[in-house]
Amino acid sequence: MKRKPTLRLVRDSFPDAPVLDAAVARALLERVSIGELSETLRLARPGPMVAFAKQDANAGGYADAAAAARERGFEAVLRLAGGRAAVFHEGTLVLGHAVPDDDPRARIHERFRFESSLVVSALRRLGVEAQVGEVAGEYCPGGYSINAQGRVKLAGFGQRLIAGATHVGAVIVCSGSSRVIEPLVPVYERLGLSWDPATAGSVVDEVRGAGLEQVEEALVAEYERHFSLELASLDPETLALARRHAAEHRVPAA
Repeated sequence: MKRKPTLRLVRDSFPDAPVLDAAVARALLERVSIGELSETLRLARPGPMVAFAKQDANAGGYADAAAAARERGFEAVLRLAGGRAAVFHEGTLVLGHAVPDDDPRARIHERFRFESSLVVSALRRLGVEAQVGEVAGEYCPGGYSINAQGRVKLAGFGQRLIAGATHVGAVIVCSGSSRVIEPLVPVYERLGLSWDPATAGSVVDEVRGAGLEQVEEALVAEYERHFSLELASLDPETLALARRHAAEHRVPAA
């Protein structure tokens, strides 16, 4: 029987410091890329934030969109990867998988397919009719979004590549679909983007009782099919690096 590769599992979260939460993903990626850390999976429970992408930062209305998010109690953060603005809140689960790779560009879609298939399998364990694919009119559209029955978006993926490693990230909306809609309507208006709020869904909307705890347990079970999970915590060096990066992930107030 082939031995499964080891994967560090980190669950440290910073719900009261959304900017630091975003910077941790970058710090893990950088340390994995130079061999200071081995392959690492992070499952985190964030606080309320609108995570903007670089495309948003270069768009007209960016400062106004950030202000609109903050007016509704969501911190404005510049995230590691992804297409357009997305919402993180107490009912979402963040997945971040930092993988060492000498040629990260060669396997972009392979990694997207692998990670998205695990999320789909985890949600199906809970009874959700989940599948990979973009829903017309969804926020932060992407070909590897996870939807329920082709109707509503439940999760989105992004990927960041650097020399020596890649980071595949996802946010899964376990509950609180209305908490996604609340800030994104004004944020997208200010960014000049159109979307259909009816496409914002959550896992618990699909299967009663299948909330954040259940989604996380199902995800761990899926990763355990492929890896030998090794529980770990963020070390002081990674946290120090994240704190140094944090200012770069904070969207300045207008």
